[in-house]
Amino acid sequence: MNEAPDPQSGPPDDEQERWAVLTQLEEWLEQPMLILSFIWLSLVIVELVWTSSGVFEWLGILIWILFVLEFLLRFALAPRKFRFLRGNPITIVALVAPAFRFLRVLRLLRLTRGLRLVRIVGTANRSFGAMRKSFGRRGLGYMLATTTLVILLGAGGMLAFEPAGEVSGGFSGYAEAVWWTAMLVSTTGSEFWPSTAEGRVLALLLAIYGLAIFGYIAASLATFFIGQEAAAVESDVAGSREIAALREDIAALRQELHQMASR
Repeated sequence: MNEAPDPQSGPPDDEQERWAVLTQLEEWLEQPMLILSFIWLSLVIVELVWTSSGVFEWLGILIWILFVLEFLLRFALAPRKFRFLRGNPITIVALVAPAFRFLRVLRLLRLTRGLRLVRIVGTANRSFGAMRKSFGRRGLGYMLATTTLVILLGAGGMLAFEPAGEVSGGFSGYAEAVWWTAMLVSTTGSEFWPSTAEGRVLALLLAIYGLAIFGYIAASLATFFIGQEAAAVESDVAGSREIAALREDIAALRQELHQMASR
């Protein structure tokens, strides 16, 4: 009679081996996927702004196919399929959305604009991962890089959803869209507000990102300037040297008090 596996005994050797192979594969593909992610980001922005075609379109399709194959390979190696899928929902949607561009009938429907919005969000998510790997650990540099990415990508999306030729008061060029997006992310705002459903959703996502990240960037810059002020010789702000000297004085005072009490 076969005994039921003990749930406390941990994953079987085969599962551990598959996780190890998956980890090695991700490490091996990290740099190539990193480069492809930045190229993909550039192609998406170019397509949103200038509606690229020809060689750029085929290059984008090729990179998308590589992304799909890489995801399917990781999925095949993952021992727990549902756990793997549950951890990559945005990636799945971002990989599925570009497939609809090959269905010509959908190009005549409003659904195409919604899929473009999904593509923008998915591209941002993949680019965030690439930025995080590039900077090694999260910090001010990572936040500034991702904010620049969000502004450039968001501006391309706003220009595609709210062009001046289709929307009253819309954007007449990419530079204008970049300025508007930067004002929105920095919580400054402007007089124009999008009128299309996709533009409003994208503007909401940009505003949420701005509220979440702008305070961190402002606090980091304030900390930097305070540190510079503290490092000055004639500064009224106590620096690390002054604090260290104060700690030494307190330690010496404690030692003297201890010696006086022991007499």
